[in-house]
Formats: sequence, C-alpha cells, structure tokens
Amino acid sequence: MIKWANVIHFTNKGNPIPDKKVEKTEEEWKQLLTPEEYQVTRLKGTERSFSSELCSLFDPGLYECKCCGTLLFDASEKFESGTGWPSFTQPLKENAVAYNADKSYGMIRVEVVCNTCDAHLGHVFPDGPEPSGLRYCINAISLSKIKE
Repeated sequence: MIKWANVIHFTNKGNPIPDKKVEKTEEEWKQLLTPEEYQVTRLKGTERSFSSELCSLFDPGLYECKCCGTLLFDASEKFESGTGWPSFTQPLKENAVAYNADKSYGMIRVEVVCNTCDAHLGHVFPDGPEPSGLRYCINAISLSKIKE
C-alpha cells in the first residue's frame, strides 16, 4: 500500500519503473485527443470541478489512461471526496503512476502523471481516508472507464 511517505520518496528520489513507455510527438497527441483532452493531459490543464459524470459513478470497473490505455485505478479504491473530481485512495499498481513536484500557482503540490506516457492526471494529497490516507484527485477527462 502506498502511503504519503512513499509519495514523497518517489517525488524526491525517483519514480517506480513503468512496465513500458509510450512516446508520441505533440502532433500525434493532438491527432489522437480532443482539444480539451490535449489541454488537460499534455499541457497540465485542469477540468472544471463537477464537470464530469465520473465524479458520481461508483460502479465496479477499472480506469485507464485516456492517452495510452494503461490501467491506472480500480473503482474499488474510488470514494466521494466532495472536491468535484474523481478521487481514489490507491493506483492499481505501484508503478502505474509517477509523481512530480508541482510548485505552480504559489503552492507546493504533488502532480500525478501516467507512468507510461506522462499524461497529466491530477494531484495526490495526504487528506484521504484510511488506511492509506491518500486522495488521488484526478481529472476525469484523463481517464476512460472500463466496465467490469
């Protein structure tokens, strides 16, 4: 189980090795994604809070990266955070996501990206429910849901 100490370690000392890497040119990403998907996943944008139905869906299934199809989160780790973005307590696998220091907007946060293709997913915070205490606050537009 990943805890906040693990997140800080990965952020400062290096991320887990991904199972594979997917690299595309910016033009290839633009052809693959809608303008809004591109803005969020490739340019580190943020969708409006409460703008996606994924916030209120809690059906079983898996969530994959919109850009490369890597499995990222299991719906069993999803919870209602009240923030307006889908929230999870753990990634599907330790090496599914990578962590980067984000000092934008005068804050210090930990950005979460797909460890396979570097798509911006959102941020992780140490204010989630036990036992992990983590809240992966993820842009719904960066995910695709796979029904079980």
